[in-house]
Amino acid sequence: MNHRHPLRLAAWLLAGAALAATAFLLAPQLVNGRNDAAPRAVTPRGPLEPDERALIELFRKASPSVVHITSLAAQQDFFGRTAGQVPRGTGTGFVWDDRGHIVTNFHVIEGASGARVTLADQSSWSAQLVGTFPDRDLAVLRIEAPKDKLPPIAIGTSRDLQVGQRVLAIGNPFGLDQTLTTGIVSALNREIESFNQRTIRGVIQTDAAINPGNSGGPLLDSAGRLIGVNTQIASPSGASAGIGFSIPVDEVNRVVPRLIRDGRFARPTLGISVASPGVHRALRLPPGVAIVEVRRNGPAMRAGLQPFRRGAQRGEIIGGDVITAVDGEPVKDFDDMLALLERRQPGDTVTLTLWRDGQTRRQAVQLGSSD
Repeated sequence: MNHRHPLRLAAWLLAGAALAATAFLLAPQLVNGRNDAAPRAVTPRGPLEPDERALIELFRKASPSVVHITSLAAQQDFFGRTAGQVPRGTGTGFVWDDRGHIVTNFHVIEGASGARVTLADQSSWSAQLVGTFPDRDLAVLRIEAPKDKLPPIAIGTSRDLQVGQRVLAIGNPFGLDQTLTTGIVSALNREIESFNQRTIRGVIQTDAAINPGNSGGPLLDSAGRLIGVNTQIASPSGASAGIGFSIPVDEVNRVVPRLIRDGRFARPTLGISVASPGVHRALRLPPGVAIVEVRRNGPAMRAGLQPFRRGAQRGEIIGGDVITAVDGEPVKDFDDMLALLERRQPGDTVTLTLWRDGQTRRQAVQLGSSD
């Protein structure tokens, strides 16, 4: 059987297709309607909608307060000597005051050897670390920039937020500067885990798009006020899935001034060690914090609090105190107690509700410092 004729036919067809494509590209005048082509008339748009104008104005006012943060890592030369710093990651922050304090997430600068802050006018400044509080994923940097380049962000409140309120996020997702996304408050009082396994309570959930690089940026209400610091997303892919979380501004406004003043967040302390959840359950104790050690000359010892302990003769367990409330607010576990104590300052006096052997009493304790 002769196969040459079908092969010739296929070759002719391919050659014909190639000639047709060449003719189309090299002779566009053959395309029908070429001589009649002209730009389309522009349809008048009319005025912007009121909500569009409001968003534009809000972004115009708030964006100068939002900054781009580049964390740096030390680079070593062939001989192991430090040769300079190279970028290791990016995030977002915002201007807290005109003294150059910049607020961001702790995880944005965690492990970095330095940081640079790029302002809205694209000027770049070397930053110093002022203080961190990993329990709330917050950090404060400082730059030596002129005051006219440092418009502080407007501060709002988070305690009166309602589900359904409009919110806006400004940040630098994937390194893209000054990106605005909008959404609503999807839920309130969420709990997320910080980067040191502490629980952050009262967190704001939003569907405003938050992506890698948005961390540390502001969540704003429709008045352009800060209501939260964007910190995490819930996403299998690592990109926005419409579930983002922000640290509430009331918490931020409590922590940041202490970081600026002290360089860290000194937590008030009772001077105790507490039982593990397993021991607590095994002893069938009521919800609260069971004390297993009272530190010498600490606040708890001075107030007469007693730990659970074993008897010297028979090794039996001798009942001690269980803290069930702080200033009347119930305590379910150790994390609950820490969250309540963090609202106070070292030196403040709190009233503890204590349970021991089925009896309840109240005891005033002057808080010490975690120094």
